[in-house]
Amino acid sequence: MAEAHTKKHDYHIIDPSPWPITAALGAFVITFGGVCFMRYLNGGAVHLFGLNWAQPWLFFIGLAIILYVMYGWWSDTVKEAHEGAHTRVVSLHLRYGMIMFIASEVMFFVAWFWAYFDVSLFPNEAIQASRTAFLGGQFPPKGIEVLNPWHLPIYNTIILLLSGTTVTWAHHALLHNDRKGLIQGLVLTVLLGALFSCVQAYEYAHAPFEFKNSIYGATFFMATGFHGFHVLIGTIFLLVCLIRALRGDFTPKQHFGFEAAAWYWHFVDVVWLFLFFCIYIWGSWGAPVAAG
Repeated sequence: MAEAHTKKHDYHIIDPSPWPITAALGAFVITFGGVCFMRYLNGGAVHLFGLNWAQPWLFFIGLAIILYVMYGWWSDTVKEAHEGAHTRVVSLHLRYGMIMFIASEVMFFVAWFWAYFDVSLFPNEAIQASRTAFLGGQFPPKGIEVLNPWHLPIYNTIILLLSGTTVTWAHHALLHNDRKGLIQGLVLTVLLGALFSCVQAYEYAHAPFEFKNSIYGATFFMATGFHGFHVLIGTIFLLVCLIRALRGDFTPKQHFGFEAAAWYWHFVDVVWLFLFFCIYIWGSWGAPVAAG
């Protein structure tokens, strides 16, 4: 039996981990808490076990649990990598996991684009009279002023394309064991990501339409806002990689954490290019453009 416990495998079996069950608990709490929070904002109630759960605090408890799991689980993953537990098989499965995660994110964007194209391509749908009346039989709807795609949107496009270049530079520097180039490339990428978020926030603050009372605004803000959230997450992802690089982590042969961040960032770049063309350029044809 002693030999069985010390036998080496080409995969790593960790000690019983608290993170999967804790993550499941956090997901349940944040989901239930989110429903309660929305009921609270609308003045409603959620009665369960004789108590009214329509309060905001449960949602934030769930969020705190999720953030704790993210920090603890990923910290353990980094620790395992330093201990040599990431064999070829484990590394391959980590890559499969990241690929599947990005694929799931693609499906989110499919949903937003589906809603956008459904309403924009069929604004005069015969079987949906209310849509025709609401849109005036055209898209963008009558009375909507759109953003000029050749103003802030084109600036953000250039910013993201540059950030894709700098993260690739950082990756190639790492492959050639150029620590200075790795850090410089990551610093520039993080700064460009933060700049993109600032420009988008400014654009939102000065948008000539709102999320509510407009199907154009709803589809616009859902698609571009969801992408903006991904830019924020990607920037944090790369910032963590920068901190790890400054600590001396990553080698030319073992750097999946950084590689995953680079994949995610390129995915964000590609989605933005699609957004820029379909929503900002094609989606604004024939509509009055807001000044400024």
